Amino acid sequence: MTISRGISRRGFIQTLGVVGAGLVAAPALPVWAAGEDTSKLTTVKLAWGQTAVCQSPISVALKQGFFKKYGLNVEPVNFSGPTDALLQAIATGQADGGIGMALRWLKPLEQGFDVDLTVGTHGGCMRLLTSKDSGIKSVRDLVGKNVAVTDQASPLRNFFAIQLAKLGIDPDTQVNWVQYPADLFGEALRKGEVQALAADDPQGWLIKKHDGLIEVDNNLNGEYHNLACCVLGLRGSLVREQPEVARAITQAIIDAQQWTADHPAETAKIFAPFVPGNVSPDDIAAMLREHTHNHHSTGEQLRKEVVTYLNELKTIKVIREDTDVQRFAAHYVPDVLPAAPAHQHSA
Repeated sequence: MTISRGISRRGFIQTLGVVGAGLVAAPALPVWAAGEDTSKLTTVKLAWGQTAVCQSPISVALKQGFFKKYGLNVEPVNFSGPTDALLQAIATGQADGGIGMALRWLKPLEQGFDVDLTVGTHGGCMRLLTSKDSGIKSVRDLVGKNVAVTDQASPLRNFFAIQLAKLGIDPDTQVNWVQYPADLFGEALRKGEVQALAADDPQGWLIKKHDGLIEVDNNLNGEYHNLACCVLGLRGSLVREQPEVARAITQAIIDAQQWTADHPAETAKIFAPFVPGNVSPDDIAAMLREHTHNHHSTGEQLRKEVVTYLNELKTIKVIREDTDVQRFAAHYVPDVLPAAPAHQHSA
């Protein structure tokens, strides 16, 4: 396998068009940081999906001063597009870093985007949901059924397709993946247009609660309990040219993730203002307690997790069969922190 650190000129131009639509200028600092002297800090731009509850530790890092602790002045950039476009934003320098789903990002990285993965941030935000009377009790029961997904390259589609492939079921021919906007998932299920939903949080958690749905499967079962589903990606040139900055961003995120795991109720109150609608802090805290924000793998541990996902993505023909997964992981998961344990804290 040949791994390229660049993307084509045509791809770069196309990227700018897609990414520009997803990035929304945000205040340089949140309200709670107004008036602080940042002249002695290193300024970095961090893209984040402010409505994605699994990214709430970024609000914690801003509010609790974790970035400042490591000499950083973070300018948060609200990102409203899909996380593959967020990856493009990082690769093209519109942001220095951001958090996205590994099962979304690994394919673009295989194609050569210049982004390094420095820490796995947490697990547990993917859910397979169905109604109580659907007859669907396990992933195997999806055969012949319609499943709602946000898009055909969705990391949730990939995850549950992998589970089907492990059972010897062809996810492309034996299950019908139907594309819907996430806010129409519930209506599609009620109308019988689909029999199951592949949803992530907060949408998945909320629709399960409000519609009384059954959770058939999720990405914390079995071996996945100790795998991160989301990862911090940093601009490759930043990691190479400013390793101390890459280290600072990574450590600040780790501290914020652990603080979130230790203080879910406080985190929910910090993050609630960013969530659209009337989602209560209690609901946000309940979601956070179901995630593994105390799992933040780096270095060799993260490389092992990436290799696991790469091999699994091969089973559904997302990653090329000839891709050297060990070389891939070594290339895209650098050691940015000093030699230390795997930065995983038990609950």
